[in-house]
Amino acid sequence: MQERRKVAVAGATGRVGRPTVEVLEAAGHEVVPMSRSTGVDLVTGEGLSEALAGVECIVDAASWPSNEQEPATEFFIAASRNLQEEGERAGVQRIVVVSIIGADRATTGYIASKLPHERAMQSGPIPVRILRAAQFHEFVPLFLEWGRQGDVVYVPQMRTQLVAARTVAEALANLVNGSAPAPESSIPEIAGPREESLVEVAKLVAARRGDSARIEAVSDPDDPEQALWASGALLPGPDAALAGPTFEQWLDSTS
Repeated sequence: MQERRKVAVAGATGRVGRPTVEVLEAAGHEVVPMSRSTGVDLVTGEGLSEALAGVECIVDAASWPSNEQEPATEFFIAASRNLQEEGERAGVQRIVVVSIIGADRATTGYIASKLPHERAMQSGPIPVRILRAAQFHEFVPLFLEWGRQGDVVYVPQMRTQLVAARTVAEALANLVNGSAPAPESSIPEIAGPREESLVEVAKLVAARRGDSARIEAVSDPDDPEQALWASGALLPGPDAALAGPTFEQWLDSTS
């Protein structure tokens, strides 16, 4: 039987934070949700010391709401500093961080902000476990909204191995519990069971919704971010854990 722990989840209301809270609570842990709605501001540190009282482990699932690299980087560095400093004062023993596959290859956009995030966390006094995840299934419908121009939806050419957010949450919970798919010195990856084309899965979502918009692929080889997406640099490495439903299975379960 696994040990019951007090775990704080940063970004507890977010895409992966919410299922992480659910998975940890289902496993019997005492969970402290941390977000602005619960009175905790990771950047200013407001409410952080109170939230971390008695906490043994932090899961950092916080995110930035836009694709802009600079503000996202500033957010992650400030949040990392505060979590490490306040966590050390509270006696936190471990921090588990969710990052993104390809963070070490990206040069622009949100993904590029995750490597400074990882490094800022690793530079602190509390031991850190990082999990790099593929893009979430849950993001695909958002691309249909972002790329819509009249009757056409423009979707980036992206090779990805989409994964369910809950599958990532389960992997984060395993790291909280002390089990890990790789040695402490490495950064494990998690992705879904097969490679997908973002354009094709976007078409699948549109068809399920009865959306008559035409889905068109767009790419700009002169844009480092789009070139990264199209090149397969966001695909998992050979040692990645492959888990959870395919995109179509996930869509079936949520439709």
